[in-house]
Amino acid sequence: MVKVYLVAGELSGDLLGAGLMRSLKARHSDIEFRGVGGPRMEAEGLSSQIPLERLAIMGLAEVVRHLPELFRFRRQLREDALAWQADIMVGIDYPDFNLRLARQLHDVGMPTVHYVSPSVWAWRQGRVKGIRASIDRMLTLLPFEASFYKAHQVPVSFVGHPLAEELPVNDDMRAAREALELSPNARVLAVLPGSRRQEIAFNAPAFRDTVERLRERDPLLNVVVPAANATRASELDGLGINARSGFQVLDGKAWQAMTAADAVLLTSGTAALEAMLCHRPMVVAYRHSNASHWLAKRLVKTPWISLPNLIAQKALVPELIQDQATPDRLAETLWPLLSDSEQQQGIQARFKTLHQELQRGASDRAAEAVLEVLDERT
Repeated sequence: MVKVYLVAGELSGDLLGAGLMRSLKARHSDIEFRGVGGPRMEAEGLSSQIPLERLAIMGLAEVVRHLPELFRFRRQLREDALAWQADIMVGIDYPDFNLRLARQLHDVGMPTVHYVSPSVWAWRQGRVKGIRASIDRMLTLLPFEASFYKAHQVPVSFVGHPLAEELPVNDDMRAAREALELSPNARVLAVLPGSRRQEIAFNAPAFRDTVERLRERDPLLNVVVPAANATRASELDGLGINARSGFQVLDGKAWQAMTAADAVLLTSGTAALEAMLCHRPMVVAYRHSNASHWLAKRLVKTPWISLPNLIAQKALVPELIQDQATPDRLAETLWPLLSDSEQQQGIQARFKTLHQELQRGASDRAAEAVLEVLDERT
């Protein structure tokens, strides 16, 4: 019998955890799971000790308000893992909580693994010392993360990104356009101004004005805007990004919108990785408060902010940040990506190569790494 203690703190972790559990069960016939997870992990056999939503707290003010409860949950899980005599603990993302729990269990001799690297490579790099003392293996989704940990003598396995397996290497622009009722011969721009209220407030006006500049060159330009939810759609409407202004605002469907597009204008974040996995040329733009920009310039240690550039370790994607992200500059940068088919094809080919590099069977590799750590420690 192998006892695996898993702790996921968010729904994204629940999805990763369920895949890991399936792969572990396929490799070991006698295995039990306990810890914290959501409906997907429970369906795979996890005995969850705390409802996932009790841990999934977003926002600095909310986290501060719930700190006593979070500390109590961490003590509870530590005692539970030890009483259950778990053979190994796997923290899934949720790093501030999970890495501290891992340190407590590691200090008393339990093997520990962390699945999904925090952004320690980008800022507060000194955290890597605490990570090295807390875990026996880091499982990273991206190759440059693994290189960072190797350079800092932290045992690491690059397992690949689950999104790379979910999105097809051979995308179908025609089918995506048919689904969105777009002409196969139209020039199409996908615009993703962010999934959070502040991102919309800082970025959407410049994105709207960029479209106006582009329509001076092509009045028939089709613009699709996937809204993360109804609240974001309402905020976009208040900024003039709506059907009345010639925007096709969608209820989600970000992957479909990007696959249908000739090029994408977006804020930095997971959306840039998704655009890369849809193999579409893009411009990454990001505006935030002057105070946040001042702080980020002093804390962030990477030469790029977008995941495609970080993965490739070169400037494949234009990044226009803060004062650079003007409508005129954005339009000038986007226009060749919308109109130059040879340039589009070159970028698409490079993105497909990166897609295949990330398509490694993340759940299977993660399961193999967990069992390796268990074998090494026993």
